[in-house]
Amino acid sequence: MFRVLTIVALIGSGTTTGVLFGVAVSVVPALLVMAPDNFVYTHQLLGRNWDPVMPAIVLGSTAADVVLAVLADGTGQSTLYGAAAVLLFGVSVVSHLCNVPINRQIKAWRSGALPDDWQDPRPRWRNWHLLRTALAILALTVNSLAVTLG
Repeated sequence: MFRVLTIVALIGSGTTTGVLFGVAVSVVPALLVMAPDNFVYTHQLLGRNWDPVMPAIVLGSTAADVVLAVLADGTGQSTLYGAAAVLLFGVSVVSHLCNVPINRQIKAWRSGALPDDWQDPRPRWRNWHLLRTALAILALTVNSLAVTLG
């Protein structure tokens, strides 16, 4: 079971990092240069399938790391898996409390009919996204170190 969980933790943290990194280096820069109407329309299209998938991957990986932290032989490996769990949970917290509320706001807008008091959410969304990307990269690194010690 331990080996299976290490595979789950590595695949999950790797997938999370890959998705967030890809969005950071490609999608975010493209969204930043779009006209507001095009941005809203594109963001709504891009966000359709992330919501059900990414939380399951992030939280599943977090759970695997928690179990690995409990089952690991040795304090070093246990500490690393625990740290990876905390980092992945941080990804989830930033997503849920920071990015998701902005996403919901964008989903409520109609392209071509933005509110008069529209304030561009892209810089805030990007900053939160970069934070969760950094947390994911650290989680994958820590998971990799934990597996290497095993």
